Amino acid sequence: MTMIFGVPLAVFMGQLLLGLINGAFYALLSLGLAVIFGLLKIVNFAHGAMYMLGAFATLLGMRYLGINYWAALLLAPLFVGLLGMLIERVLLRRIGHLDHLYGLLLTFGLALIFEGTLVNFFGVSGARYPTPEALQGGYQTGFMFLPKYRAWVLLAALVVCFATWYIIERTRLGAYLRAGTENPALMQAFGVNVPLLVTLTYGFGVALAAFAGVLAAPLYPVSPTMGSNLLIVVFAVVVIGGMGSILGAIVTGLAMGLIEGLTKVYYPEAANTVIFLVMILVLLLRPAGLFGKEA
Repeated sequence: MTMIFGVPLAVFMGQLLLGLINGAFYALLSLGLAVIFGLLKIVNFAHGAMYMLGAFATLLGMRYLGINYWAALLLAPLFVGLLGMLIERVLLRRIGHLDHLYGLLLTFGLALIFEGTLVNFFGVSGARYPTPEALQGGYQTGFMFLPKYRAWVLLAALVVCFATWYIIERTRLGAYLRAGTENPALMQAFGVNVPLLVTLTYGFGVALAAFAGVLAAPLYPVSPTMGSNLLIVVFAVVVIGGMGSILGAIVTGLAMGLIEGLTKVYYPEAANTVIFLVMILVLLLRPAGLFGKEA
């Protein structure tokens, strides 16, 4: 039996795959947070709730409307994105001129409302969403079994993450977004509708969280608390990568998933805390984050 540092190869690769899957979710969720904070300077504590709403929209859409998984990949993020645009337009815009703490408190309150409402209707036990038929089964690679659905999650998350990075950092639309948040008065003078740009950006950021929720529905129990359980870890990932850094959110999310997975192999007791230990080290050595810019 092939061993890697005293661990069977199949076990090592299995945990590496699980780490990559978790890292894909961390990357997607961190990316949404980084887009919202980096461009709008909003600390969005409702992000975990938007992830949960994406999963619930997928589940309830199948139960009551017959919407299949592939349609939910588009419709659930669209629904949550529109909800996010409404929140930005009606609530966040009214406190946009105040300290960032007010936005954090407002979004935290919204997260509690969404979670509490769904707990009241569905409880906390969680429900299962079936794996799409086309993605059932897996591949025998010789040293481990690779489930098709987990491979799909990793691929879809990477494509969405790097497409988002490319749009924001390498296209004219991304340049408008960055300029509109750094100097809104100047962009308004050039005829750019900055308030609409801000609303669309917030909607896109929460839609990324909802997309992660759709991907998560066949993997994890869909419950009202699934977002709050993940949010603190995701915030730690964002801090490690650098608040507002798009590339930092993606790379750090994947890396932290791998580190967490390897820790489960060699020192399981520390698996739930290793990301926070890394965060403390980064804050001590480089407070702006690994990819952040020093003030």
